[in-house]
Amino acid sequence: MDFYKIEDLEIGMSDYIQKTVTEADIVLFSGISGDFNPVHIDEEYAKKTIFKTRIAHGILSAGFISAALSTKLPGPGCIYMAQSLKFKAPVRINDTVRTTVTITDVNIKRKIVKLETICSVGDTKVIIGESTMMMP
Repeated sequence: MDFYKIEDLEIGMSDYIQKTVTEADIVLFSGISGDFNPVHIDEEYAKKTIFKTRIAHGILSAGFISAALSTKLPGPGCIYMAQSLKFKAPVRINDTVRTTVTITDVNIKRKIVKLETICSVGDTKVIIGESTMMMP
């Protein structure tokens, strides 16, 4: 596995991952997190909400940001320092979430990288934010 060095990183570099959210993902995340909000696990309840169907946990989708940062850019060995999140739209079962991370700042001396983080379903941004990462 290739590792980026801080000197290799430049503003504008970008990478992405994609994941289709399944019924199993939602059930497993509910069990792991303890979040059994009926909007996630009860279709009859969810039909009565503004979403009209069950939706994935927002933090489940935000987890894809961690995956993109740790496996793609800046990559293995990086350490999360901060993350801002703004939830813009729901993710539903069978939606494919594309998570894109783009470098916005590189501080070589401090080994700190800032990245714009965006999760999208199709053309709809479902989460926007910014992360701050420390390089090994």
